[in-house]
Amino acid sequence: MDRREWLAREFEEQRPHLRAVAYRMPGSLTEAEDAIQASWLRLERTDGTIDDFRAWLTTVVGRIYLDMLRARLSSRSRLSLDRRW
Repeated sequence: MDRREWLAREFEEQRPHLRAVAYRMPGSLTEAEDAIQASWLRLERTDGTIDDFRAWLTTVVGRIYLDMLRARLSSRSRLSLDRRW
């Protein structure tokens, strides 16, 4: 089994936990899945020095999801400012 296969297997084992973490944040199941997918892409780019796989993924999913929410709120703020003009 190569590194990518091992990562994929470990990632899939954590997917239910990651979905639960992301879904608890305000938003939708679709956004939660987007955050999980983005965390997979970030995981593939790591050098493999992760001490606690579950904790690392949980942190990454949470941060990605928060970034998505911030971007959405920022976009809404800009739209609201544009409407004033």
